[in-house]
Amino acid sequence: MSLKKNVAVFGAGKIGKLVVHMLSQSDDYHVTVIDSNKNAAQIAATSPTSGKILRNVDYDTADFMSQRDIERVLTGKDYILSCAPFYCNIGIAEVAKKLKVHYLDLTEDVKTTAAIKELAKEAKSAFIPQCGLAPGFITIVTNHLANQFDKVNTVKMRVGALPMYPHNRLKYNLTWSTEGLINEYCNPCEIISDSKLEDVPALEGLEYLSIDGEEYEAFNTSGGLGTLAESLAGKVTHMDYKSIRYPGHRDILCTLLHDLKFIDDREGLKKVFERSLPHTSQDVVIIFVTVTGEKEGRFTQQSYAKKIYHAEIGGEHWGAIQITTAAGICSVLDIHATAQLPAHGFIRQEDISYNKCIGNRFGKYYS
Repeated sequence: MSLKKNVAVFGAGKIGKLVVHMLSQSDDYHVTVIDSNKNAAQIAATSPTSGKILRNVDYDTADFMSQRDIERVLTGKDYILSCAPFYCNIGIAEVAKKLKVHYLDLTEDVKTTAAIKELAKEAKSAFIPQCGLAPGFITIVTNHLANQFDKVNTVKMRVGALPMYPHNRLKYNLTWSTEGLINEYCNPCEIISDSKLEDVPALEGLEYLSIDGEEYEAFNTSGGLGTLAESLAGKVTHMDYKSIRYPGHRDILCTLLHDLKFIDDREGLKKVFERSLPHTSQDVVIIFVTVTGEKEGRFTQQSYAKKIYHAEIGGEHWGAIQITTAAGICSVLDIHATAQLPAHGFIRQEDISYNKCIGNRFGKYYS
């Protein structure tokens, strides 16, 4: 790119920190990482090896629920990459529209995405939500597979972000946003059944699968289909998204959410999870997509399966969920900044080319 783009990264947590580190090495972006906690923002902007502020990076603080604060830190920026909690994103997007700043986020929340789609109407900048792993990269993969069929029958999308060494009855550790995790377990899930889009409860549709000899379970969780549910409605007979976990996880969740009524006390469940489940960056991300349909007159199945592990990047160790999520939003930014996507309006993940994504310098972490 001929001119360096000014990028604001909102949120200095697990994902935001790696987004900053990835972009700082490209020399095509000047990054300002912004968080409500000044110390967190400074840490995200600092090299773990030298202890100095990263090349091409500044840091600042802001209240993500204050339109005035958001406008102050977004003024003069070309892009906003929101790695903030989903409930902050509508307000952030409203300011981005006002200032004509291109907007990207990582939300899996269906209502937030619907609101951002409305904001994108007649906007002078681009609005690209759901740029993470699921929805995000899995949407790009699924659409790529589906486009190879003359007629699509079923689409099965499965994703898991799992600890490599689980040591509790849930067989789970915290690897990403606790709020996002609880949302997935509690909110209604979109599926396409008999060619019709409908909502079903989370935790239902339990199934078992084996990948590379390892046994897993999978069940309905919210948000993973993204806008693909709307895009493929009427074009596919059956489509669903399920989260992959180690066997037994779902039964304990049902006890917590329904028998103990934590579905009505999400803040209480968050406290339980964060008190009882250790964080880990020793994780693996599993991506599994299967599409069946008609192809050149034959009933055909095509699948995509990938395991991505935690790794060291730039002298620091990162979890697999951090790598896959940060690579997703950074690659979409890169593709848009090089004029390979529309300059304004609402852009869906399925509008993004799979080949351009994995061929991108950030998308390479998926290949």
